[in-house]
Amino acid sequence: MTGSSVKGSAGGAERPGLDLHLELPRRGGRRAALTRALREAVRDGRLAPGTKLPPYRSLAADLGMARNTVADAYAELVAEGWLTARQGSGTRVADRTAPPAEAEPAQPAAARPAFDLRQGQPHTGSFPRTAWLAAARRALSAAPNEVFGPGDPRGRIELRRALAGYLARARGVRTSPERIVICSGFAYGLGLLAGLPRLRRAPMAVEEYGLPRHRAILDAAGVRTVPLAVDAHGADTSALAATKARSVLLTPAHQFPTGVPLHPKRRAAAVAWARATGALVLEDDYDGEFRYDRQPVGAVQGLDPERVVYLGSVSKSLSPALRLGWMALPAHLVDAVVAAKGLREPTVSALDQLTLAEFIESGGYDRHLRGMRQRYRRRRDQLAATLAGHAPHITLSGVAAGLHAVLHLPPGTETATLKAAAACNIALDPLSDYRHPLAPPASAASDGLVVGYAAPPDHAYTSTLEALCRVLPRLPGVTGG
Repeated sequence: MTGSSVKGSAGGAERPGLDLHLELPRRGGRRAALTRALREAVRDGRLAPGTKLPPYRSLAADLGMARNTVADAYAELVAEGWLTARQGSGTRVADRTAPPAEAEPAQPAAARPAFDLRQGQPHTGSFPRTAWLAAARRALSAAPNEVFGPGDPRGRIELRRALAGYLARARGVRTSPERIVICSGFAYGLGLLAGLPRLRRAPMAVEEYGLPRHRAILDAAGVRTVPLAVDAHGADTSALAATKARSVLLTPAHQFPTGVPLHPKRRAAAVAWARATGALVLEDDYDGEFRYDRQPVGAVQGLDPERVVYLGSVSKSLSPALRLGWMALPAHLVDAVVAAKGLREPTVSALDQLTLAEFIESGGYDRHLRGMRQRYRRRRDQLAATLAGHAPHITLSGVAAGLHAVLHLPPGTETATLKAAAACNIALDPLSDYRHPLAPPASAASDGLVVGYAAPPDHAYTSTLEALCRVLPRLPGVTGG
């Protein structure tokens, strides 16, 4: 076995060449062995088509062979069609069509729906590539050398400072850089909090409608959840006193998925309960920036920063691909969360953190959000107008904010609607999927769809809405759409 790090020469000066690993026997004909080894390397794909081979002299010196031996081996393989040789381009592996017997079986591509109206997805085509790249260049140019070393589990101070200012003015959050911990999204943050002993000692109250994934994270950490009823005023926080919970997870700005904001009296009740019992409120502000009909609802955290943990991310505002989120913590939780993060989660990319900090400080983040609010509001309006024209008996709710709406279906029609949508290759989320398994049984009148209107590409949005209307249940006696 010979593994070679080859050096070629040009103009008499040596320069690094290719690393080329070849299996050569210690005995027997050297040229035949080299020819066979190169042929096998091409056949099994280790030398891909177009790969440039080392010059004769370099490979001969590395393998301890005569230069002519290597040249003859190359020439034989060129004649057989395994290699190509061109003046000025060197010797390369030839393009070859693998015989059918050697071809890898084709892997079926994951089926993608023709019309995707699932919730939770931003418009990926609107990611601000140019502005983000400019911010990344500025951030990288100004980055201190320490950025390229081990990271602080709290996150880069530049981003924590930028977030403290932004969250204060845009969301009413009262915090400081020392109380902000960067994490790779809301789910990681929730998992870190759920792992704290004080949260595992007692149940956590959650809204009766919410993401099953979040409940699964809590369950995996050993945190039992109890559901709170949700109505037109949000979660019924007055019921917290009747539970044995010592923490509660809320989506107060835009209840997920029903879309209603938490009533001011219920916000106050949640904070009062936390103060009286020493409990914690976990605030999931998943799309709080996207309010269309009036000013965004401020964060509950502003009412009591020592009893409320505020969690946010760029998953909806920029992209889930960035994996960037944050927690604004009560002072007494910072050390415990940092210790848990250091053990359980790698540091988020320091370069992405610096870029986001620069994006916020330069005003790019605010400009992007203003543009996206206009885009999403137009889409929401088009959804409402399309339904009014084609399915006026279907009512919408939760449309004052966010990236999704709830379509309320006639009683008992949710399952049939989903089957009709699947037959037409339309991806939809049923409202029933988000109901807590321990919540009282829902009535048939609560049948509905959670429709995400942000993700479909612009050119397909109208046809996507038309496809949706074709599968919605019609009123008795109505045959047209």
